[in-house]
Order: sequence, then structure tokens, then C-alpha cells
Amino acid sequence: MPALWIAHVTVTDADAYGAYAKLAGPAIAAHGGTFLARGGRFVQLEGKERPRNVVARFPSVEAAVACYESDAYQAALDHARGASERELMVVEIDDI
Repeated sequence: MPALWIAHVTVTDADAYGAYAKLAGPAIAAHGGTFLARGGRFVQLEGKERPRNVVARFPSVEAAVACYESDAYQAALDHARGASERELMVVEIDDI
């Protein structure tokens, strides 16, 4: 079953987070991930608002987790640590 990688982000260091974004995109694509939303308009209805929201579709939960655990994504994530406050989850979905 496909899965969605959903990140809610507050960027605190734009330069460092930019370095993360440059590396994260190719790492996500290498694991079959495709972006459905990156930033853009949103309406926060409940919970903590984060100004940047990212949704990527993966072939499976396992592919999304393998991406997160990959050396390439971890190298990207090194730039996001200390440059953002984030929540990240992977949610299995019915095929759409």
C-alpha cells in the first residue's frame, strides 16, 4: 500500500535548511518518493501551526522509512537539525 510522508516544519535557519532541501529531494526521489505539496497555502484547523508543510507519496511505508534511514537522507537531515523544528510521520493510505 502507498504511504504519505507528512512533515510540519518551522524553519529557524533558512540557509542551513536550504542545504537540507537540496539534498533531501534527491534522497526522497531515489526511494520512489514524489512530492505532492511543499510549502504552499494551508489552513491550520487544530494543533500547533507550522508555516511549512510537506507531503510526499511513497510506494509503501517501508520505502518511506528506508528513505529516512538512508545515508543520503541522514546527510541531508544533518543540515535540518538545529535549523528547524519538525514533526514527521509516515501514514499508509488506500491507493488513490
